[in-house]
Amino acid sequence: MSSERVILTRRQVFTENQNYNDSYILAFTVASSIIWIMVPGLGFLYSGLARRKSALSLIWICIMSSFIGVFQWYFWGYSLAFSDTATNGFIGNLHFFGFQNLLGASEGEDYPQIAFALFQMQFLLVTLAILAGACVAERGRFLPSMIFLFAWATVVYCPVVYWVWGGGWAMTFKSGVLDYAGGGPVEILSGVSAFVYSAFLGRRNETLMINYRPHNISTIFLGTCLLYLGWLFFNGFSCANASIKVPYSMMNTHLSGAFGAISWCLLDFRLENKWSMVAVCSGCISGLVAATPSSGMIPLWASVILGIVSGIVCNLSTKIKYLCKVDDSLDVLAEHGIAGVIGLLFNALFGSSTVIGYDGVTDHEGGWLDQNWKQLYIQIAYILATTLYSAVVTAILCFIINKIPGLHLRIDYNGEEAGVDEDQIGEFAYDYVEVRRDFLDWAPPTVAHSRAQSYTAADSDGDKTTTTNNHLLSPSTHTIGGKSSYYNNASGSENENENEKKRSQKTDNDNDYEYGEEDVEEGVVQPVVSVSKKTV
Repeated sequence: MSSERVILTRRQVFTENQNYNDSYILAFTVASSIIWIMVPGLGFLYSGLARRKSALSLIWICIMSSFIGVFQWYFWGYSLAFSDTATNGFIGNLHFFGFQNLLGASEGEDYPQIAFALFQMQFLLVTLAILAGACVAERGRFLPSMIFLFAWATVVYCPVVYWVWGGGWAMTFKSGVLDYAGGGPVEILSGVSAFVYSAFLGRRNETLMINYRPHNISTIFLGTCLLYLGWLFFNGFSCANASIKVPYSMMNTHLSGAFGAISWCLLDFRLENKWSMVAVCSGCISGLVAATPSSGMIPLWASVILGIVSGIVCNLSTKIKYLCKVDDSLDVLAEHGIAGVIGLLFNALFGSSTVIGYDGVTDHEGGWLDQNWKQLYIQIAYILATTLYSAVVTAILCFIINKIPGLHLRIDYNGEEAGVDEDQIGEFAYDYVEVRRDFLDWAPPTVAHSRAQSYTAADSDGDKTTTTNNHLLSPSTHTIGGKSSYYNNASGSENENENEKKRSQKTDNDNDYEYGEEDVEEGVVQPVVSVSKKTV
């Protein structure tokens, strides 16, 4: 036997940590974790805006889009967007394919490049979640949507990110485009692509749109709150360092979101004389979107104007889908695409070299506030390039995928009637959706607007009588386990004369039921029933 000793070599200690600023690493990792909360936020927002029979599908596609984005970003997305060895101005190469060559690649930087890659991945995940809602939108299939999202991230998102942040033409064109946190890559791309995808899906069947309205306003509010939280870190840490620019851009985000909510709500109040919660959430989101490209570029007072303008313009922009006859059911174009354009234009008009330099690193000529008049057409050229590129490539992707057997984009009529939850998932956000559907299959309900017959039954000893009025109000009558359960009113009496006196009274106080606002969905009338205090 050999007496050779086997010496296990120890892995070389990673010494690059000595060159990094710990606060930067912590800032990137914490911000990345909190930004991710925007993904379920979008799921809840979209779910509340849809009808209950498709509520779960929008949560599902939003969270699944983030998983697809994680894989794409790790596989080749980051390399295509931020490769530092590419020589063209359009897209990166595969130098960082599979995160190879990433550790130790940030020579002379205050943070490791993997921390920056983690942070930038959240931008892709949020963008895909914004777009994913429009890919389903109560009529889209999951499989082609997932394939589309992976392809879209590769050929649409990554090139545009490289244009503006990775060393592409937008960074070197004249004095450079001013896009702080993604007015182009995040907002315009998602808004325009969602609109194009909706056009390929076609409009929802109008025979299934009886009295359509958002089914859960509380979920819309919850989603908006999660988005608001994530947005503060989304914008705040886009300066990529720990500087005064972080709180400054966060304050700009607050101002724009607040005044966007106020202006949208007031505009709707003028038309409907109601303080709509959906209007508040929609206006807030439009203001937050507008702040995305501009929160680190413009003064605080300009964000007040930005919020007001974005709230009004985005509200009016919801009419674009009617003019173009495109069923953009979630208003992604109006609230993301248009708001992103507004924010980029404000960078040209109100961009300040002082604010831009608050991070202690960036040096730019600013916008019109600094007499840099050419910045306006630079921003316009960038807006047109991102809009046209995303529209054309998205249309090509949709056309190709829709022609592949088994990958047609839209569900059939029966699936749309039953809801995407049942057609694509087989599960529901609310269990009573399934219970009610089974009940309707057993016995189609009708609404009785008159009282049912009264009957008198003798009790066990035969001496006393009890008169019971049964009011059959369907579908408030539920069939459970083969038995019918009714809302009943029973009034006991010692003598028949007193019963006759009670039955003859027709005052409002003796009414056992009153009809409220009807909730009409899927062709079913559901009267709202209120039971009086005398009900036993």
